[in-house]
Amino acid sequence: MSKIVVTPLSVLPDAIRQHRPSHIVTLLSPEHMIETPAGFEPARHLRLGMNDIAEDWLGEAPPAETHVASLLEFGRSWNAQAPMIVHCWAGVSRSMAAAYTVLCDRLGPGAEMEIARAMRARAPHAYPNRLIVRLADRLLNRNGRMVQAVEAMGDGILVVEGMPVEFPVERAQL
Repeated sequence: MSKIVVTPLSVLPDAIRQHRPSHIVTLLSPEHMIETPAGFEPARHLRLGMNDIAEDWLGEAPPAETHVASLLEFGRSWNAQAPMIVHCWAGVSRSMAAAYTVLCDRLGPGAEMEIARAMRARAPHAYPNRLIVRLADRLLNRNGRMVQAVEAMGDGILVVEGMPVEFPVERAQL
């Protein structure tokens, strides 16, 4: 089964050993960016330097359209024959938004609410970064459906760090 695994940085080495991904997406603040894990091909590791900011005017290094465009391009290059790991610092906000974005792109228009419901069911702690979702909604021409679906998820439970969560890429398995 092809899947996206969302995890916090603290368990990334274990997740790589357990899931043997073909692709990794890292979303960390620029000053905390990691190198590509040893033995992993750099071309299959997308490193996006951004802070976890939900409004672009609130601070330095917010998520930007170029980040989301790179994520979409990278996601489209993934053949899904092996898992993709998506991680940020805590596995709650940036990584959940990135996984949501890739899933919405893969499953196509009309799947936004179904994906959001599946995300909430599998990850009670998920709180996808709203700015990343807004940017993805615009780039994917979803006319606000991605934003509405994520808002309908609610805030989720408050955690310091999330746990690894698997999301199948097949709609029937969500």
